[in-house]
Amino acid sequence: MLKLIKNLFGKTEQQEESELKETLQKTKSGLFDKISRAIAGKSKVDDELLDELEEALISADVGVSTTIEIINRLQKRVKEQKFLNINELYDILQNEIEQMMVLPPQQVFSVQAKPYVIMVVGVNGVGKTTTIGKLANMFKQSGYNVILGAADTFRAAAIDQLKVWAERVQVPVISQQQGADPASVAYDTLQSAVAKNADVVIIDTAGRLHNKINLMNELSKVKNVMKKIIPDAPHEVILVLDATTGQNAFEQCKQFTTATNVNAIALTKLDGTAKGGVAIGLSHQFKIPIKYIGTGEKITDIQLFDSKKYLQSIFQK
Repeated sequence: MLKLIKNLFGKTEQQEESELKETLQKTKSGLFDKISRAIAGKSKVDDELLDELEEALISADVGVSTTIEIINRLQKRVKEQKFLNINELYDILQNEIEQMMVLPPQQVFSVQAKPYVIMVVGVNGVGKTTTIGKLANMFKQSGYNVILGAADTFRAAAIDQLKVWAERVQVPVISQQQGADPASVAYDTLQSAVAKNADVVIIDTAGRLHNKINLMNELSKVKNVMKKIIPDAPHEVILVLDATTGQNAFEQCKQFTTATNVNAIALTKLDGTAKGGVAIGLSHQFKIPIKYIGTGEKITDIQLFDSKKYLQSIFQK
């Protein structure tokens, strides 16, 4: 039985909050500054102010449909409360967005299974392999035995990159040659994990959107083969998305959620973009919890996502 990890890498809550604020600084500066300019000199919420707020939210890649919902909620709230104090706008905006995200603080393990099997999906270049490396390190540092599976056999570089991370973290990786059957690699990985009494298994998969039907068939085959070893595997399917890609992240999420039952999102490179509002739109549109966020390039730069702390980091003056 796996024990929940209370905090990642022994960081205190204050350290994590400080790290999160630094990560979201570009998003905060972009969005917060635009909102500040929009309300400067205003004594009431009027159509002009709402138009400027709408523009600010869209520019932060919150997404059009989510932005419209936020503006509609804001209009309703203002009308109901006969809102007069412009200084309360930040709190009202944060509160309404928080209700839309409907995301409780995430836990590391969604079920208590051993081995706990994670399948990681996502296109090339989003930080998928790096995220796997960070997760492997996180689990190992917390005392768990981890095994990686290099089931992205489409690119030789993907196998090599995962081996580099496995060596860096000092965990075993199961692999075959380029072009091998991904399902066969996943099968071998789970067999090895059971034989070695591993705690956590992380399976990498091909990062290409070459064809929706082929993608669906390939991911389904990998999952079905894993179930032959562990009937309820995978326990988690994590979709890795790059926050800097903005609207492309929405399209990727749409494609992969059609292809397989994604039940968690890892959002990378939040520290390198002013478009961190993408987390709001993804949560609202797809109703899939954002579980992990990448906060930098170091191997320990990963956090469990907390929507309330995320919004506080952006909206607090």
